[in-house]
Amino acid sequence: MSWEAWFTLLVVVTLLGVLVMERFSASTAVLGAVLILLFAGVIDIRAAFSGFSNPAPITIAALYVLAHAVDTTGVLAPFVGRALGDGRREVSALTRMTVASAGLSAFIYNTPIVAVASPEIIQWSRRARQSSSRYLLPMCYAVSLGGMLTVLGSSINAVVSGLLEDSGQKPIRTFELTRAGGPIALVGLVALIASARFLPKRRDTGEALSQAAREFTVETVVGEGGPLIGEIVAGAGMRNLEGVFLVQIERDGRLITPVEPTETLLAGDRLIFAGNVAKVLDLHRIRGLESVAQQRGLAVAQGRRGPGPRLFEAVIGPSSPLTGETLKGAGFRARYGGVVIAIHRPGEEVREKLGGVRLHAGDVLLVLADVGFRDRWYDRHDFLVISPLDGGGGLRTRKAPLVGLISLGLIVLTATGVVSVVKGSLGAAALLVITGVLTPAEARESVDISILLIVAGSFGIAAAIADSGLADHIASIFVSALHPLGDVGILAGVLVATTVVTQLISNSATAATMFPIGIATASHAHLSPRAFAIAVLIGASASFLTPIGYDTNMMVYGLGGYRFGDFARFGLVLTLVTVVLAIVLIPIGWPLRG
Repeated sequence: MSWEAWFTLLVVVTLLGVLVMERFSASTAVLGAVLILLFAGVIDIRAAFSGFSNPAPITIAALYVLAHAVDTTGVLAPFVGRALGDGRREVSALTRMTVASAGLSAFIYNTPIVAVASPEIIQWSRRARQSSSRYLLPMCYAVSLGGMLTVLGSSINAVVSGLLEDSGQKPIRTFELTRAGGPIALVGLVALIASARFLPKRRDTGEALSQAAREFTVETVVGEGGPLIGEIVAGAGMRNLEGVFLVQIERDGRLITPVEPTETLLAGDRLIFAGNVAKVLDLHRIRGLESVAQQRGLAVAQGRRGPGPRLFEAVIGPSSPLTGETLKGAGFRARYGGVVIAIHRPGEEVREKLGGVRLHAGDVLLVLADVGFRDRWYDRHDFLVISPLDGGGGLRTRKAPLVGLISLGLIVLTATGVVSVVKGSLGAAALLVITGVLTPAEARESVDISILLIVAGSFGIAAAIADSGLADHIASIFVSALHPLGDVGILAGVLVATTVVTQLISNSATAATMFPIGIATASHAHLSPRAFAIAVLIGASASFLTPIGYDTNMMVYGLGGYRFGDFARFGLVLTLVTVVLAIVLIPIGWPLRG
């Protein structure tokens, strides 16, 4: 290989490592890699920034605006309630929910569907005394399956379509993916419904309050001059609290753990509890015991106009500026106008002081704030989901029919070929602003700039892999190793490799890495490049084995109280179904030769 190919390989491997470890935001990592390749002379300026002139980022931005309108008007909320029903029959509810989720995600981006449906499912589960963990992950995976049905269903479809167009081929038509995506979604849904019963119930459905159970850690303090001073832990009623456990006491910089029943409480003692959300909140009613967050910052929430403070659950995503920061370092109270009174981390107890906890993607924050907290921040991409703990939240339902009509028009016009997907998406976004569904500021803020930067930068990465000769070298290895398995075996190799990579990094970065390799492999084997592009698309979309492969996985990871291994166990069958069917269906829908 040339030095350019070796250098590109080094940069790409380093980029993948950075993305897996989440040391930097994905957009920073991708653009940093592009700049390194540019300054090293591997690619020129035109190739480095070709993504910014490609239709893919523009299409994704426009569809984000449409998705935001769907979210704010509550178009999807009635579908969730009707699909779940009364909850008497779990299989029936799962069937209706997964089918509806897949159908909707064929035409609306995956992320907003999961963001809207997750809080609705949690509230429904609490009312129906069901375990939400039996529904959230199947819903999430059904949405991913539905995203393979049309080019409108997922941002990854727009990325691969844009890469195809960049390579001189026709973009993917609206329903072209249905040839393979339809059977995969159908069989995948059957597999989801059949295996959902094996998902663990992460919450005890035997108690009424346990429907809201999630292990939180909250920090409290013994107030000066309060009735708790001089009391022992057992005498203060803190030894046998229902659903709450006294983890440790911090006194003058010294940690006392485990805490003995005879330990005497002193003024200024910091007591750290873990337990059920509802029970943690009950701690604040104990005379003389105050939340550190409330003691320091409740005035932040109460100082705003309107009703008193409310509690919100907020899930941190991989691209959030809070990832890797501490609450204190990020200036959370001043920045967001809310106070974090508890932190939940899936599969792990958080025992540090809240202000010093370094936040991870998937963490759920219990935030005390005014009623406008969600409206201010839920579309800013600092959080994946913001849900009021009581399930409340305002929606502009009056505009819902108009949003539904605009969405239907987009589907019909692009499906019939009257307009291209990019023109149709831009037209729909413009109509939403012109008709007053969204203000220009809301439309602008609904677009996740970090995602667009990742997508645009991915084109530079793809260009470097292709232009440096790295793609050709890897392709020759693929063809040599898999030639004995025939044309389908070579296709399967690219598909499986893409599926493995997408479990570790975002699907956009996966597509950028594997697309040029897939196209080069097709060229070396004298096979159809379009078939290999579809294989990369499906493989990059099959992020079912880990919570870090896709934002929607990360959303339900935190909200559902899942563990990392739940994704691997539950997603394995779905991954096998997707890969096997794709190997069979792609050569039929897109002949490898001829």
